[in-house]
Amino acid sequence: MGQHLQSVLQTPLLNDQLLPHLQSLLGIIVILATAWIFSENRRAFPLRTVASGLALQIGLALLMLKVPMARDALFALNGVVTALTTATRAGTSFVFGMLGGGDPPFAVTNPRGMVNFAFGILPLVIVISALSALLWHWRILPIIVKAIAFVLRKLLGIGGAVGLGGGAMVFLGNVEGLLVIRPYLQKLTRAEIFILFTIGLAVVSGTVFVLYATILKDVLPGALGHVLVASLLSLVSAIVIGRIMVPSEAGIDASDDQGPRYRSSMDSIAHGTEEGLKLYWQIIAMLVVVVALVALLNVILANFPPVWGAPLTLQRIFGWLFAPVVWLLGVPWRETATAGSLLGLKTILNEVIA
Repeated sequence: MGQHLQSVLQTPLLNDQLLPHLQSLLGIIVILATAWIFSENRRAFPLRTVASGLALQIGLALLMLKVPMARDALFALNGVVTALTTATRAGTSFVFGMLGGGDPPFAVTNPRGMVNFAFGILPLVIVISALSALLWHWRILPIIVKAIAFVLRKLLGIGGAVGLGGGAMVFLGNVEGLLVIRPYLQKLTRAEIFILFTIGLAVVSGTVFVLYATILKDVLPGALGHVLVASLLSLVSAIVIGRIMVPSEAGIDASDDQGPRYRSSMDSIAHGTEEGLKLYWQIIAMLVVVVALVALLNVILANFPPVWGAPLTLQRIFGWLFAPVVWLLGVPWRETATAGSLLGLKTILNEVIA
């Protein structure tokens, strides 16, 4: 019997398929347990919300990643990324010339050296911001946001205002997402505000997830779809974690959105461009500062004795510290040092750097 059990444990099915699932299951348990430990009221564990949230995430993941039709739709979203980047390049090449992706007036021997993040890639944020404002004015985004809010309200038992604000954050970002429910903010409970803050830190807003997909599209098929699915799953996770740490009953409802109001399509484009420009300069400034700080810290750490045959760097330290965390998130152990380094940089400094 012992030999039979040993042979079962050594089967490829268990090693290659079951163990990663058990690893991820352990990660879910640890994350939920950690949230419960820091809960303000451990006796009021929202079991229904947790069960519904996990079921909703599993259902979304299976639908979007395993159902052929839905998976093909996700991969097709890469065409959206290509269209947006091509359109943005038309504007940046007109304004910035070869720095923005235009044709250079000389022969280029190193095309990679012509890539300019500030003028060639990052302006996509401005375009997406303007497009989001236009789609909001045309009442297209509010329909999607209300649908998400309805599902969250029915399945997770949260107030309509929180569901509406959380759904809007996925597409509009933190500030604009809160503007959607601005008339309700003073009426929200402390627990509801905590949930909104948690959502804001968990999701990837529409103004930047196309930027991330643009960076990843050459190495990850259907990058935009994956980022969008991850953001929607994180939205549900944030609500679950928020309800565990600060338990509360369902809050106030929001029968109608009170989001940004524009006088015309051109007015929405102008306001969206202005907000996108603010985000554009903030990202540039933060990138300059955090890259400089990382380089400065690495220069200081280089004066310490080498560790395991290599000099100390901030990336290596983060890799060691966050390796157990990313392993609980499902990353294979052989990749945890690299993934931990990226998670550390994202958490402490900036996700664009990571």
